[in-house]
Amino acid sequence: MKLEDFSLIEIIKQWEHIFKLDPAKEISDEHLEMICESGTDAVMVGGTDNITLEGVLDLLASIRQYSVACILEVSSMEAITPGFDYYFIPMVMNSTEKKWMMDIQHEAVKQYKDMVNWDELAVEGYCILNKEAKAFKKTNCTMPDSDDVIAYAYMAERMFQLPIFYMEYSGTYGDPALVRKVGEELNNTLLFYGGGIESKEQAQEMKKYADVVVVGNIIYKNIKKALETVRAIKNN
Repeated sequence: MKLEDFSLIEIIKQWEHIFKLDPAKEISDEHLEMICESGTDAVMVGGTDNITLEGVLDLLASIRQYSVACILEVSSMEAITPGFDYYFIPMVMNSTEKKWMMDIQHEAVKQYKDMVNWDELAVEGYCILNKEAKAFKKTNCTMPDSDDVIAYAYMAERMFQLPIFYMEYSGTYGDPALVRKVGEELNNTLLFYGGGIESKEQAQEMKKYADVVVVGNIIYKNIKKALETVRAIKNN
């Protein structure tokens, strides 16, 4: 069977590692090639601040030189554009504002419903777990305890039947014990972990419990260590 014969969820179930690139940050052509040719399962484009259509289009054009799967994680209505393989829509479950759980998504559907290939779209149950993170503050989140996080995971899978539950520690390394607990509670929904991965050892530790590990900031700090996370997960 060809790749296009599989549903998006079936494809994602084969993934283990994703690199996340911020369109507001600079990356050299050399480093971008290293990322795209690294063996990662996909490259996700997304960020919190200064996300513009121009920045997204520039990064998309560069990634499209390579065969790696390319995802737009939609964080700004103004930066939505065709050309990506897949579109991930975050629903921030620990936000105090319905805006980040429902209203933005509702507005996007109103505007783009006739243009969207719904087979290319996946909704993420998003839980932001670093109170110092820009995304935490921007979306007016409350800091959940472990029981809250497990309850959000239950809601993502058993109430909303979302394909992805994303534990986002956004710049800081998370709690492996909590990631393990959440992973043990999920049966069908895939667990994504992102945040603070700066070594192959950390990547391997979180991959014990999460289905997919997302690696971002270290790309801009130490490209060698970023690339090591792919080999650590894929060869483990």
